[in-house]
Amino acid sequence: MKKRIILVEDESIVRLDVAMMLEDAGYEVIAQAGDGEKAVELAFSLKPDLIIMDIKMPKLNGLKASEIISKSSNIPILLLTAYSQKEYIDKAKQANIMGYLVKPISEANLIPAVEIALRQAENTKAYREQVENMNKQLLDRKMIEKAKGIIMKKLDLSEEDAFKKLRKLSMNKQVTLENVAKQIILKYNS
Repeated sequence: MKKRIILVEDESIVRLDVAMMLEDAGYEVIAQAGDGEKAVELAFSLKPDLIIMDIKMPKLNGLKASEIISKSSNIPILLLTAYSQKEYIDKAKQANIMGYLVKPISEANLIPAVEIALRQAENTKAYREQVENMNKQLLDRKMIEKAKGIIMKKLDLSEEDAFKKLRKLSMNKQVTLENVAKQIILKYNS
C-alpha cells in the first residue's frame, strides 16, 4: 500500500516539483497546503503517514504547526527549509520531527529522507506499543498481587495457596486472571 503524504510548502513551484518527485517514487500525495494553519487542519482530518513541511510560511510557520500536530498526534514530520541556521535546527528537535532537508530539494536527497523518516516513525510506533503493553502487564501484575493479598488475609492462606485459589477461580469462570483479580478487589475494597 502506498504511503500517504501531506505536502506543505508556500512556494507553489517547489510544492509541485516535490509532489512530482514523491509520486514518481511511488508515494501518494493526499493533500497539499501553502501555510501552517491548513497543514494542522489537514493533518487532523486526513491522518497521513508523513507530513513534509516547509519551515518559513505565512500565517503559521512550519515549526509552530509541527508543534501543534505533535501535541495530539504521532504523525512524523520531515521539515524543508532554505535555511540551515542553527536556531532552526535547534527548534526542529521535537518529538515527531524525523528529519530536516535544506533546499533546493533533489530526488536524490528527498526520497532517502522520506524513507528514513517513515522507517523511524514505524520504529517509534513499535516502541510506543511495546511500552504500553509492558505498562499494562505491570498494572495487571499489581492487580493480581493485590487480589492475592486480599485472599491471603480473608482466608488466612499462604501466598502460594492464595495464588492457586485465584488461578482456580479463573479457570472455573473461564475468565482471565486479571478479571478475577479485578472482581475480588472491587468486592472487598468497596
